[in-house]
Amino acid sequence: MNERYEDMYEACVRYYIQSETMESIARHLKLSRSSVSRLLAEARTSGMVRISVEAPQGSSSPVARSVAAIFGVRVHLVTVGDSAPISTRFERVSRLAAALLRDCVADGNYIGVAWGVTLSNIVPFLEKRSLHDAIIVQMNGGTNVRDTSARHVAAILQAISANFDARIVQFPVPAFFDYAETKKAMWRERSVRSVLDLQARLDVAIFGVGSIYARVPSYVYTAGFLDEAEVAGLKEQGVVGDVCTVLLRENGTYDDIDLNQRASGLTPAELARIPRRIGVVADPSRASALLGALRAKTITDLVCDDTTARALLDLFGPDDRRPLHGN
Repeated sequence: MNERYEDMYEACVRYYIQSETMESIARHLKLSRSSVSRLLAEARTSGMVRISVEAPQGSSSPVARSVAAIFGVRVHLVTVGDSAPISTRFERVSRLAAALLRDCVADGNYIGVAWGVTLSNIVPFLEKRSLHDAIIVQMNGGTNVRDTSARHVAAILQAISANFDARIVQFPVPAFFDYAETKKAMWRERSVRSVLDLQARLDVAIFGVGSIYARVPSYVYTAGFLDEAEVAGLKEQGVVGDVCTVLLRENGTYDDIDLNQRASGLTPAELARIPRRIGVVADPSRASALLGALRAKTITDLVCDDTTARALLDLFGPDDRRPLHGN
């Protein structure tokens, strides 16, 4: 086993650093070319070799620079174009988000994950990277008596866990409690407190931005978590979307929204304790919800497409594009 590891390491150094051909490496190691190819593939799978990709050119575009300057976030922008179908938009943004998450995590990290349409699209593009003592922590409850969404939540967590060889800590509570008093009582239970304590120690978090008005419907508003009357009430209160099931207005406020007393996810103030917070949006119709999320300071790293970024900036007049992150 040690000999194979040494061969793998030497093959990687010669191939990736010294730019030798597989044929040359095979001669040096007295192996076949196919054996060298298998060693290199195993090195990538095991995490011995990590391939990083530079941020796409769009990330230095005027649009990306404007968003970064206004909100004080790192912007990772994919150029897709206005005419691209929504499936292409989601695919390209999800690929970049998966690569960014892989590069952000490290051994021993507590990695917070929120479920939803966006995370479902990201998961297939994750590449294997084995971590030591890392833990995947569910950031918001997902049980729902009207739908089978709990299986959807578990599938996301399990896929990310498998990619990072990390342990999963699930959060076995509803997305929204029926009564605020029930949530307060559950938050005193030791089993729930143990998850809340881990959430308070997160190093990295990844999440989408839900929207009541999204072209691709958000699970929070379509999968039975809330009834029609509740959704209508949210619209009357000016709610445009959510992060981790905590509901937001376009101006970033959330404290006085009644349903948030029943929501199980981390609030923007709680998210702000996490050093790296990756918010992913691939839908221009979520621009107002994204604006609320940015104003609430939920995001440090924004992954989105060029059309969504322009839709976000279009919500400002030319004279209003001044930095908000210092406020």
